[in-house]
Amino acid sequence: LMDRLAVLPEEHCAITSPEKQMSNRSTITEFLLLAFADTRELQLLHFTLFLGIYLAALLGNGLILSAVACDHRLHTPMYFFLLNLALLDVGSISNTVPKAMANALWDTRAISYQGCAAQVFFLFFLFGSEYSLLTVMAYDRYVAICKPLHYGSLLGSRACAQMAAAAWGSGFLYSILHTATTFSLPLCQGNAVEQFFCEIPHILKLSCSDSYLREGQLLIFSAFLTIGCFVFIVLSYVQIFRAVLRMPSEQGRHKAFSTCLPHLAVVSLMISTGMCSYLKSPSISFPSLDIVIAVLYSVVPPALNPLIYSMRNQELKDHALWKLMTRCVLDARNV
Repeated sequence: LMDRLAVLPEEHCAITSPEKQMSNRSTITEFLLLAFADTRELQLLHFTLFLGIYLAALLGNGLILSAVACDHRLHTPMYFFLLNLALLDVGSISNTVPKAMANALWDTRAISYQGCAAQVFFLFFLFGSEYSLLTVMAYDRYVAICKPLHYGSLLGSRACAQMAAAAWGSGFLYSILHTATTFSLPLCQGNAVEQFFCEIPHILKLSCSDSYLREGQLLIFSAFLTIGCFVFIVLSYVQIFRAVLRMPSEQGRHKAFSTCLPHLAVVSLMISTGMCSYLKSPSISFPSLDIVIAVLYSVVPPALNPLIYSMRNQELKDHALWKLMTRCVLDARNV
């Protein structure tokens, strides 16, 4: 009898330990995001800074959307893809920045479990779609410069719509895969996410089992796909630059570079910062470094893309955006 009583606590622990893990998992109804600052003054400064960036992104992308939609001369494949890019930029910055601003303004860190899952889903959906679209845009520039006689047949309205739909669809499937895998893991290491929005590498740190390796392997596989797309983009630009350098007209070379360099700058910024965030070793994970990298890939590109494309694109700057802004100023004066 004494032997049975001595064994009983061990059996009880063996039974309750998994139950405790499941209980911890089921009781996580919200996550705590990383606060930018502890003092109220710095929190308000963070709110003001993000508000300025957010409004600039909405204004810049809104102008591109309005310009391309209203000016019939911009109804070309290149500007059709640029319109889709502006839509994705508006969605991506709206996915993370407003919640961070609200937390800073109301001095809170909480985000619901469902809200966190939604952030992860839309983050991968929008950025996956955007990267696929940037790959399509590289193909568009390659055909326009290297095969101009076949441009109309290779990039007709139907083909452009299909490629844009494929970009959005690939982002959706990519997002479903990562979100379902991540949020199917048992979480029992607390609920503090060391980032100002829900990011998969930081959520994986909360997992209480080795099953997080599935998502880690999935991220590595995704990285290889990303590198494959990047290699395609680089090879496209190698052919483009070779064709541009053979152009006899200096004006033609300048115009070709003006349409290609902005796209290359946007791709380089997204690839470098995104891969640093998701593939860097956990041993070199510091909150300040993680925040800087996250801002560079999730906040800066949507705000800078309109500026990059409009400043280097003389046609967009001179004809569409300028006319639209002039019309807005005249309407404001009349009112």
